[in-house]
Amino acid sequence: MNSPNLCKSILAVPVLFGLLAGAPGCGKEAPIAAPPEVKVVEAIQKDVPIIREWVGQTSGAVDIEIRARVNGWLTSMDFKEGTELRKGTLLYTIDDSELRQQVAEARGKLAEANTLLVRAQADVNRYRPLAAAGAVSQRDLERALAEAGARQGEVDAAKASLNVAEINLGYATVTAPIDGLIGISRARVGDFVGRPPNPIILNTISRVDTIHVRFSITEQEYMDLIRRFGAAKKPRAPEDRIPLEMVLADGSIYPLKGTAVFAQRQIDESTGTLLIEAAFPNPGRSIRPGQFAKVRAVFEERKGATLVPARSVIELQGQYIVYAVTSENKAQFRKVTLGPKFGQLQVVEQGVSPGEKVIVEGIQKVRPDAVVSATLVSMPADSTSTQEASGGGK
Repeated sequence: MNSPNLCKSILAVPVLFGLLAGAPGCGKEAPIAAPPEVKVVEAIQKDVPIIREWVGQTSGAVDIEIRARVNGWLTSMDFKEGTELRKGTLLYTIDDSELRQQVAEARGKLAEANTLLVRAQADVNRYRPLAAAGAVSQRDLERALAEAGARQGEVDAAKASLNVAEINLGYATVTAPIDGLIGISRARVGDFVGRPPNPIILNTISRVDTIHVRFSITEQEYMDLIRRFGAAKKPRAPEDRIPLEMVLADGSIYPLKGTAVFAQRQIDESTGTLLIEAAFPNPGRSIRPGQFAKVRAVFEERKGATLVPARSVIELQGQYIVYAVTSENKAQFRKVTLGPKFGQLQVVEQGVSPGEKVIVEGIQKVRPDAVVSATLVSMPADSTSTQEASGGGK
């Protein structure tokens, strides 16, 4: 093929493709894609309680460690572990044979000291009239008085030693110091207790009719509380305290409300937090010391907040957006400023107005200013529960 014919063939290819592309296909035009189907909800306006939440751990209203205060072999354990006990219940008995011997020795020394005191006092009584009559010197009387004083001191010391020995003998029987729930014993019958490395702390007993929860708030949250409620110059009455809720490990909400009972005197320098202890009634003894729990409280109420479903909000490079649907059924790209979450809903401070429709399903199918086929759906039924409110943003 010569060069002019080759050039004509190359030039004819796009013309041919153009004719084929422009030719009608069986007399029908190319189909137009249908608008993507999406689901939308209307942004609502309502008052929203802002709730803050902290992680804590439970303890008894009073937790007392049962200690062995004398050395000896544990001879009996007189209670059932993990049960409620009354104050004064016998818990442990420690072998007291050496302690009884110490008491006997102390009594013997006291008797000896009393004998010497009686003799010294008799000398004083004999020398006093003789000294008055000049039969003995005043020096002899003073010596007798000094001897009697020294013997009296020995008697007092012997009495103190006997008292200590009797107290130690009393420590051989260990009783419950309070009404409460006792745990599993750290020592068993036959163990030598009262001296490391053997158990010095035998057990722990807790009063659990009221349960306490310790948690920490940030310094910023503390300052926020001071601004809202003022610094308490004296303990607040229970009715003036912020009611607290406790959320258990399984997500259930404890039915009884609690209140803060005290705060630590200083901010923890290492964490920048303030330790708070709250008290909750525990009449059924269902809450045990050592459980993990969340404590939450209503800090404020946001009046007339605009709410959209949290799943309608998209995070894009550190910014938050939603797609609103206009009256012309066009998807409109909106940058929004978020407030706190409220259950399954999200507070929107800027970018969306109450009554506007936002896309909750099918967001991945839309483009800005594209026409969509919108179906209006309702808000989730459980999303307006105040139990689900929280103080954090998305």
